[in-house]
Amino acid sequence: MPTRTLSNRGKDQDDPGIDQKPDCDVISDLKRGDGPSTDIFVRENMGWMLASARRIVRDQFLAEDCVQAAFVNVFKNLETFEGHSSLRIWMHRIVVNQALMALRTRNRLQEMPIDDLLPEFDAGSCRLEDSRVTLENPESLLVQSQTVETVISLINKMPDIYRIVLLLRDIEELSTSEVAEMLDLSESNVKVRLHRARSGLKKLLEPLLRGDAL
Repeated sequence: MPTRTLSNRGKDQDDPGIDQKPDCDVISDLKRGDGPSTDIFVRENMGWMLASARRIVRDQFLAEDCVQAAFVNVFKNLETFEGHSSLRIWMHRIVVNQALMALRTRNRLQEMPIDDLLPEFDAGSCRLEDSRVTLENPESLLVQSQTVETVISLINKMPDIYRIVLLLRDIEELSTSEVAEMLDLSESNVKVRLHRARSGLKKLLEPLLRGDAL
């Protein structure tokens, strides 16, 4: 991934700088039911978890429900945390899974076309696009557009199956194998959808990059 990222593996502007305490100490506090430590843990993680869930479900109240359910799962499954990854990454996977389940319950991911958002080609198979627009992925697009909000708002215009793949890979920074597992797709299918979604996002951002109003 490029040096500049859209989310830094679940981090958000509301993140006050967690991870100051070792995971083993945090888990120990939570397991013994330490009230103040639990309150701090919830408060420090609430912001980035809510941001991740909201990006996926696009609904504040539903995102709050997802985060609440995610915390329940975190506390219930602390004994199963083996430390192969950081506690934050483990929690991130839980909240993303919760948001995906909520999205499926509300409105099943559908195979909607993305053709209108894809680049056009001339008779000689040459791509038709503004010569000034040379960006290749959402991360470099972010550098030009300056705001995550602009990128997210345009991603939200895509059909869900492409939107979710793009969010999980380039915003939430999950691996291709993780996305494939979460969406019950093959890795090759994830790569194809991701390529099409990135191409669609690039086309959506072209007016902004030309200085036109969206």
